[in-house]
Amino acid sequence: MAADVLDHAFEPFFTTKIVGQGTGLGLSPVFGFVTQSNGIVQLQSKVGRGTSVHLFLPMFSEIETREKTDDSTPKRDVPVSASVLLVEDETSVRSLAAEALRDAGCTVREVGDAAAALALLRGRPPGSGANIDILVTDVGLPGGLYGRQLADAVREIMPNLPVLLVTGYAGDAVESHGLVRKMALLRKPFELNALVHEVLDMTR
Repeated sequence: MAADVLDHAFEPFFTTKIVGQGTGLGLSPVFGFVTQSNGIVQLQSKVGRGTSVHLFLPMFSEIETREKTDDSTPKRDVPVSASVLLVEDETSVRSLAAEALRDAGCTVREVGDAAAALALLRGRPPGSGANIDILVTDVGLPGGLYGRQLADAVREIMPNLPVLLVTGYAGDAVESHGLVRKMALLRKPFELNALVHEVLDMTR
């Protein structure tokens, strides 16, 4: 990356992409997750030589004490699982979000754009249809169909499906399109437990 790009790489609204091909460089959520964990991110880059990102996280040690019972099978303290369709074009963000939701007991289907999400819900290719309890989608998606537009298209297939929109946009860029029934907004960067809480709360 050139120096002027490197200086703004962690800013959520800075992008080198054209409209419709995603928002930001994908590093703002990573920066948020690391700093919220009391960690440090170091970014080094030289044009023509490559980029390296170093994440430093505090060491954590916990001795877990469980009360012994007659049942030796460990019990997971998780709520009833929800089936989540997660639409996010930034691979690192999608992976982190999916892992957090699965740890909470959710079933997660991951796709990178609106077209793949609609194909899944419409059952294309054969056998890929799915029962979904909630749609979690980034607002800025590649391919010409934004997250809010995807939500409208999905509601034509599943009218009562809860929708959680995730965005790094400032101001009223999303609200201007209107948040209707069973629709909520989560702003980047967010804590993973906030995402899990919203999903579980909306699917109860």
